[in-house]
Amino acid sequence: MTMEPAADLLSEPRQGVVSGNLKEPVLLADVMIDGIAAEAKPKGVETASIWNRLAITSDHPVFHRVVEGLGRVLNYKLDQAEARQHIDRANSVVVVIKPDNTAKVWLDGAAVIIEMLALRDMPAGSPVYDRDIGDVTGLWFPSIEVETHDRLIVIFREGWRFALFFDFTRDLPIEDAKRALGQLYRLLKYRELYDLLGNSDQFDRLIKAGWFPFTEIVSADFRELLGACENGFDFDDAEEKLLAKFDPDRLDRMLARWAAKPHLASREPLLREAVETFKDGKSISVLKIILTEIEGVLRDAHKAATGESAKLPALLKFAATSGERRAGAPDTLLFPAAFCRYLESYTFANFDPNQDAGSAGSRHAVGHGAAASASYTRIRALQALLTLDQLAFYT
Repeated sequence: MTMEPAADLLSEPRQGVVSGNLKEPVLLADVMIDGIAAEAKPKGVETASIWNRLAITSDHPVFHRVVEGLGRVLNYKLDQAEARQHIDRANSVVVVIKPDNTAKVWLDGAAVIIEMLALRDMPAGSPVYDRDIGDVTGLWFPSIEVETHDRLIVIFREGWRFALFFDFTRDLPIEDAKRALGQLYRLLKYRELYDLLGNSDQFDRLIKAGWFPFTEIVSADFRELLGACENGFDFDDAEEKLLAKFDPDRLDRMLARWAAKPHLASREPLLREAVETFKDGKSISVLKIILTEIEGVLRDAHKAATGESAKLPALLKFAATSGERRAGAPDTLLFPAAFCRYLESYTFANFDPNQDAGSAGSRHAVGHGAAASASYTRIRALQALLTLDQLAFYT
């Protein structure tokens, strides 16, 4: 497992020291698979659709049909090789088919490296917890020799779901394959998060309460908020439990992350003041500082990237595109498009000053002195800190 240290969260993941495979592979002969039929066609039809590259999870409607077809071929070959296991009894299957149609099959035996974004420094030999993971960027097999002219089949289980990847093109892009396998792992492990963001009613309810699967809390810490949202419960209990987890050390780690970003470092005195005030249990100063600095952070990042300043709508679009570029894909756990919606709907939500008082979660309401005093809570202050922290990953 490779993980990024907190001091360099957005650089390319580095390879760590990994052990060899757990088992020797089963050797097969005459594995002549070059594609999977994508549609039924009668004999004699001149054209047919063939998949020669595919990455899907067991939620996809064709998954089981494709896996069963591959299983019949591979299990027949495994029987010929007098192997003691079939692929349908394995939690992970890696098949590398060489140009001469010989193949090596690892059944629950391949060493796996998962490239991740870490939220804290990781000394060698230290335990890694779910809460330390901010994103998953890739998955690969460091002790298996895979070359671009090889054909590759990978099936693996995560929880109660499976993923399937294959590439029969004989022109395998290794880095693309790593990213595709990492994407499949994300989709399986964090299925509930993707379901939440795909459910507009639930996501709207989450945003209305001021929450988002912020990178700092996306793994273990977000689950109780997610459960409350899915079940229609009040957020109060989940919010208080989350608030209690933000001790001084965790807040200092967030502050150090901000200080490492040029467009945040220039604001370090103000941001430190907000963090220290939050530690003291006060919320008004936190919200006044953080919510009024967020737009400036976006503007500075935009100017550094483009050489020009911009108004708020363009800054919000920039935040999404910058987050996607940094993450390497639109559907990573940084959720850049969804975060842009959060900023538009909550942090920079429009309000009518002639109507009811606004909320302290809104930068406009706070900036215009129109937020109700009772809305300056520690929960809203934490949400503001996490919003700024998200931008540290994006820009």
